[in-house]
Amino acid sequence: MTIADYIASQLSEHGVRYVFGIPGGPSIPLMEALRNAGIEFILTSNEAAAGIMADVSARLTGIPGVCHSTFGPGATNIATGVGGAFLDRSPVIVFTSEMDDRMIYRTSQMNINHQKLFEPITKATYRLSEGNYAEVLESALGLCLDGYPGPVHIGLPADICDREAVITDTPGYKPVRGNLNNNIQKILTLLDRSRRPVIAVGLTAARLDIGTGLISFLEKYKIPVIITPMAKGIIPENHPCYAGVLFHSLSDYLEDITGKSDLVIGLGYDPVEFNYESWMPEIPLLHFDIQETDMPPGINAEQYSGPPEEWFRILGNLNQGSLIFEQSLIADIRGEMLAVFNGFTHHFGPSAALKILREELPSDVTLTTDVGSHLHLIGQYWHTGSRGKIIMTNGWSGMGFGIPAALAAQLTNRQSTVVCVTGDGGFLMNAGEIITAKRYGLPVIIVVFSDGELNLIKVKQSWKNLSPYGTTLYQDDLFGSGIFLGVKVLRADSDDSMRKSIIEALAENEPVIINAVIDPEEYRWLIVRR
Repeated sequence: MTIADYIASQLSEHGVRYVFGIPGGPSIPLMEALRNAGIEFILTSNEAAAGIMADVSARLTGIPGVCHSTFGPGATNIATGVGGAFLDRSPVIVFTSEMDDRMIYRTSQMNINHQKLFEPITKATYRLSEGNYAEVLESALGLCLDGYPGPVHIGLPADICDREAVITDTPGYKPVRGNLNNNIQKILTLLDRSRRPVIAVGLTAARLDIGTGLISFLEKYKIPVIITPMAKGIIPENHPCYAGVLFHSLSDYLEDITGKSDLVIGLGYDPVEFNYESWMPEIPLLHFDIQETDMPPGINAEQYSGPPEEWFRILGNLNQGSLIFEQSLIADIRGEMLAVFNGFTHHFGPSAALKILREELPSDVTLTTDVGSHLHLIGQYWHTGSRGKIIMTNGWSGMGFGIPAALAAQLTNRQSTVVCVTGDGGFLMNAGEIITAKRYGLPVIIVVFSDGELNLIKVKQSWKNLSPYGTTLYQDDLFGSGIFLGVKVLRADSDDSMRKSIIEALAENEPVIINAVIDPEEYRWLIVRR
């Protein structure tokens, strides 16, 4: 057995079925070992997309996502996707080829220090050797899943994969646990005094899938719930306690709830999405998570670290008989938001396009969305219901996320309907992955909101009373034909043509692009200034 064989066997034993990336010469033995182990190497057009696909496959399966790049430019490219896994909290193993021991500190083509490159965007970074390969791999596979999940980098010296593997016992991965400083008495006092609490649910709660427990808790304690964007779908949007999404479109309406509250209860709230101090009034905060997080100075905050079942057990100490719950206030806020959205659906803009997508796509659709103005509308306006999924990046917020995320979602569930909504700016960043979709027969539907500009930057320039500058992407039509890289392009520039395009795309068993030519004017009214 070679070291490459050993790596492939360990990945297979941990459930890995795909490795995403672009090969280099030194990785040929590893790729052959992956093939022999039944792991498919998914060739991408750009290494950044490989990192994103590893991230999303890990989110959807719970199995570490794996990606690979070669030296230098391959490593710097893949770092974009790896950074996303780091701040969006996804368990990923990233392999990069590195110079062998003889050349690692020499001046040579494509040679940079990968350890320093990946150190700030991973939980750990290692360089494999004949003496540590088994221990490193075991540690990486455990660490990437432990606590807040995240990526681990493993550098593969160019000459290591063909070397013989000498199997020895490894100590096994041992999770690192810090001292818990839970002050139960102070927590109970805050709960007992509260009359108008509001629950803020975040990324950790979504990753731990506490939706069922939360809904059960809300049946007894009818408390308003606000969520961060990546917690979208944790409870249905029509639940009587669901108020809306922080940070995204029209979220200033939620101040009618938070402004009347006397306690914020954070459940798995990860500040990497939206810091507490960016929206909280000056009231106490009770933060529940699996580990402690940094808190803003000067805030009256108490933290509890432990598993979700303990969160709800402790929350059972709320003084139920004294809670004030104005269900009509939540209904009014949701109604006002919806009325504003619907007010913009009388012309073909992003609100009208999203409304038609909601009406025509199946209820169990998996929707991926890129970064840009459209994301702010989707985060607030899209309904996941009880069966749908929405996949986005918010901790990292890197443009170009949507298409590779959709490909990963389709690979993990070949039978699902997967739709990507992206702006034209995000589309252009990873347009080469259209070929990847075609190569692997992935029938994703890619809806491009084409407005010819980086609209979110344009809107932010307007907040400073500046005229647009550096935001125009192109003139005339984005595609100019009905085929792009061998994939059918359907043009939609009205409600009717949008509806027809979606119906036609759903009937195809291959990737399709819908070029939705929208009027972006409404964005400046719907995006909340921060």
